[in-house]
Amino acid sequence: MSGTKDFSTTRRDLLQAAATAGAATALLGSMGINPALAAEVGRSEKPLKAAFSNAGLQATWCAQGKQAAEFWGKLFNVDVTWFDGQLDAVKQRAAIDNMASQKWDFVAIQAFGIGTLTQPVQKMIDAGTPVIDMDTLIAPLDQINVHSFLAPDNEFMGASVTQALCNAMGGKGKIIMTQGALGHTGAQGRAKGFNTVVKQFPNIEVLDTQPADWDVSKTARLWETYLTKYPQIDAAFFHNDDMALAAANIMKARNRSNILIGGVDAMPPAIQAVSEGRMFATVRNPSCRIHGGAIIAGVSAVVGGEKSGQGIPKNVVTDGPVVTKANAAGMQWMQDHFLI
Repeated sequence: MSGTKDFSTTRRDLLQAAATAGAATALLGSMGINPALAAEVGRSEKPLKAAFSNAGLQATWCAQGKQAAEFWGKLFNVDVTWFDGQLDAVKQRAAIDNMASQKWDFVAIQAFGIGTLTQPVQKMIDAGTPVIDMDTLIAPLDQINVHSFLAPDNEFMGASVTQALCNAMGGKGKIIMTQGALGHTGAQGRAKGFNTVVKQFPNIEVLDTQPADWDVSKTARLWETYLTKYPQIDAAFFHNDDMALAAANIMKARNRSNILIGGVDAMPPAIQAVSEGRMFATVRNPSCRIHGGAIIAGVSAVVGGEKSGQGIPKNVVTDGPVVTKANAAGMQWMQDHFLI
């Protein structure tokens, strides 16, 4: 992880310990050694209760994150209860209000929009519950004392895919950006990265930048309109792969498959699309690393007494590469094992 030497070292140690925790416990017991020694390397001796929520399980990135959290939870003896955000700020707020009414060893949350969950999250923090913020800010870090914020460099992700598209366009032509939810700080970073790059290409015209809120149906409707309105579209940048692939289906149906498509997340269907040439590029937003990292951060806080801003940085930047045909197969393998 970029800029997180202490956390990375701890993570490597914990991964190795967790992979053999069951056998190690049995071995220690047979040797007459207290199995609680397993806790010293990260795994909780007693089951921990954790509550998780992300923006909405309709999004493949969020669904993969749930699988990763549950996988790492089993390794570290954590029982994960899920509160689905349903891609709706009001519904997620109701879910988090419910979460805050119960007792947890730690919680981890990806907010649908910044500022929408501050009150119930603050209630949990005041009760002494470590709260790990994932992917998008619950509130600015100077306004809420979360245990840590695990997130990718969204500006880098937006800029890197946009740069690849602009280069492939030869520095000229017409491009559209389809944004996620405008209140999502990750989407804000991706838009900033996009805008920073296209400003360097005076011969590239941005035709539209409307949000589709991560919703594939809304994306399809937008792109039906765009393909009717604009006879020339050379490239399109989408804030996630789900929207990119939904638009690709519309393009194919309208015989407009010449449009270069870039996405974010590098989910398995997008990796396949890049390998087959149906998408030009995507970049990995490491859902498994973020959600699995939240499990490790929570266990380290509860079992190891790791303190916010001391044992773990307040902001952990998770990393993920641009995915091309050259590294697509390896990226898929890493995801299959919940490693990135």
